Formats: sequence, C-alpha cells, structure tokens
Amino acid sequence: MLKKRAKSGPGEINAGSMADIAFLLLIFFLVTTTMDTDVGILRLLPPVVETPPDPDVINKRNVYEVLVNDADQLLVEGEPMDIKELRAGAKEFMTNPANLENLPAKTKVSAAFCREQLNLNKGWMAAATDTSKARFEDGVKKWEGKLKAIELLGEYSELPNDALISLQTGSKTSYNMYVQVQNELESGIRELRDELSKEKFGRKFTELDEKVDEDQDRIKAIRLVYPQRISEAEPVDLTKKN
Repeated sequence: MLKKRAKSGPGEINAGSMADIAFLLLIFFLVTTTMDTDVGILRLLPPVVETPPDPDVINKRNVYEVLVNDADQLLVEGEPMDIKELRAGAKEFMTNPANLENLPAKTKVSAAFCREQLNLNKGWMAAATDTSKARFEDGVKKWEGKLKAIELLGEYSELPNDALISLQTGSKTSYNMYVQVQNELESGIRELRDELSKEKFGRKFTELDEKVDEDQDRIKAIRLVYPQRISEAEPVDLTKKN
C-alpha cells in the first residue's frame, strides 16, 4: 500500500547574504549621490586692517561709489543710474579719457623712472639687514614688473594706488541684482583688458594662457594698467542708515 507523502511547507529563504547586498547598495548610493552645494561669486577679501584710514585723507575722486538699495535701485556717485550704463561708467573711471577732475588722475610710467627706482631698491636691498631685506626685494620685483610691462606695452598711465570701485548693497538687495551689478563692473574692466591686449598682441586678454610663459608676462602687464579693484562693503540696513 502506497503511503501519501506529507505536504511540506514553503521552503525557507536563506537570508545570510541579505546583509551583504544591503551594504553594497548603501555603498552604491553613497558613491553616486551628489550633494547640493551653495553657489556664489568667488571673491578674495582684503586683509583686516587694524587701523582704518582716516576718511578725510581718502581722495574721493579715486573712489567710484556704487550703491544698490533695498528696492534694487542703482545709485552711482550719488546719482541714479540705469544698470545698462554702469559698464561704461566703470570704464570711464578706469581710463579718465577727458582728464576730468572728479575722476582719478593717472600718472605716466616711464622707463627712465622705473630704472631709477629699481636701482635705488637694489642698493637699499644690498645694504639692508635680514629683517628689512624682504621689503626691498618686493620693491625690486615691483619695478622689474613695471619695466617688463613697458617693454611689452610701451610707456603707459597707471591709476593711483588707492583708486578703486566701492560697491555697497542694502540688506534686502536681491541676489539677482547683486550679480548683475558685479557682472557689469567686471565686464567693464575685462573689456578694457581685451581692447589693450588685442591692440598690442592681436589677441583678447581672455584668450591669453597663464600656462604659457610669454602670455604670463602679458597678463601681468595688462593687469598693471587695468587692475581689478572692487571693494565690497558689508550689506547695511539702508532704512536705518538714512
């Protein structure tokens, strides 16, 4: 007589490898997942000054004041301005083509003067002690750089050391407006550099390659003529300020 085979239940699932699979999936997601990062404008801030300069000593003609209020309205040198005019205004400040008294007085840089200053700094450096020699070494590099710029560009006019564009925003100024203002100011300087580079080297400044030795000297020379000095003050509450 045949015996009926007892019905067996569902087979047990081997869960021994589940932990390994879960661990591999975790590693996969950690490797492939991207994290959101904050987007902003890269800016090198000036060093902290323990004793700020006396405001009365600052020559106002050497500062191009740009103010953006909480309503995203632009005020340049105390006058309302359309943002479309800001780039041209920045270029005029940097060049002062009409030699206006309310814009920076540019100084002619001659080869003879540079050589004189270079020789002076070399003499001071030779007679200096170890503690003060570094200062004169910086002076030698400075005047050597200017001589190299004259060799590449010819004698040029330079801005005063304290000439800069001062940008002040309100605490409620929109980020979009801030970026637009930054772009116009930087584009004005970039256009001046491109024009000079195109005239002297047949290429735009933005086409020069810092990895090429010849272009390195050209980049440094053009930056001496048109330095990018944009000073950004901390946003303020303009309602309280006024």
